[in-house]
Amino acid sequence: MLADAYIHQLSPFAIQLTDTFGLRWYGLAYIAGFIVGWWFIRWMARTDRSPLTPDQAGDLLFAGVLGVLLGGRIGYALFYDPQLLISFSSEFPWWDLLAINRGGMASHGGIIGVLFAFIIWGRKHKIPVMHLADLASVGGTAGLFFGRVANFINGELWGKQIPNQQEPPWWSVKYPAEITEVWLYNPDQYGNQLAALEPLRTTVVSGSDAFLQQIVAEAYKGNTVVIETIAPQLTAWYPSQLFQAISDGPLLLGALIAVWFVPRKPGVVSGWFLVVYGLLRMVTEVFRQPDEGVSIIIGLSRGQLLSAGMVLAGAAMILICAKRNSKKYGGIIRAKQAQA
Repeated sequence: MLADAYIHQLSPFAIQLTDTFGLRWYGLAYIAGFIVGWWFIRWMARTDRSPLTPDQAGDLLFAGVLGVLLGGRIGYALFYDPQLLISFSSEFPWWDLLAINRGGMASHGGIIGVLFAFIIWGRKHKIPVMHLADLASVGGTAGLFFGRVANFINGELWGKQIPNQQEPPWWSVKYPAEITEVWLYNPDQYGNQLAALEPLRTTVVSGSDAFLQQIVAEAYKGNTVVIETIAPQLTAWYPSQLFQAISDGPLLLGALIAVWFVPRKPGVVSGWFLVVYGLLRMVTEVFRQPDEGVSIIIGLSRGQLLSAGMVLAGAAMILICAKRNSKKYGGIIRAKQAQA
């Protein structure tokens, strides 16, 4: 009998050409996020809610893409794994910092990267940098949402264990990859679970490591016998990726729309982005496993500490930018109507 929890069987590939190559959902998530961001910026420019011209939307987006990619990767190395900055190998891509499969990206680093890119672009085109940050704050929520959904599809960034493992809720998730990523390296702790898999040697390839890897592969192929055998043994986890997809996407976007319902001075909206995103991230991190090898400080994970800093920085931005003598932009209500 299958457990109530959802058994993760999603492929990271939208289109798979070989075992390791194809079009990945994670890449599509970035593309979809950039398209939505471009559409939003262009709409703001086309409706005179922004000093940008519609043609500049693409240029600004390109600067933002570079900022996200460079800032996200460098940020991950600085915040979570500094060894990547000084590790090299004889295989492509030679520098571990460029090996995206090792750790991935950091959302906090991506935000910082975008800010630096917009500072350079804004000064060049003589457009308020804080207004560009406001545009990115609202337009970027789609990318945050798609990225977290892709994390779930990839089966990465697991949540914490569900307290009641005997009766896990239907919305919890079990990963077959737990067998090779956890049990294999802790045979003493998971001896009973590994023993429960022994009957499968008659239906899958035998052999120590290959046997376990084949079980995982068969589970993702939908092998009913394998799934029914492993499901009761697997751990149920919080789907923290989906929690953060909802908080970083619809909830964050709704809050920013409420703030920017009327025109605001540059920096106010992005300040609220930092405050709301930081608070939501601190809450959802409660359900997410801390990154491996990253210590907990005063009871907070690295993500929560960085988010706390974002909240403080955002509050300061709101106070400072709201007092500036500057023109207001944006607003769901047209600027001219709102100021009439």
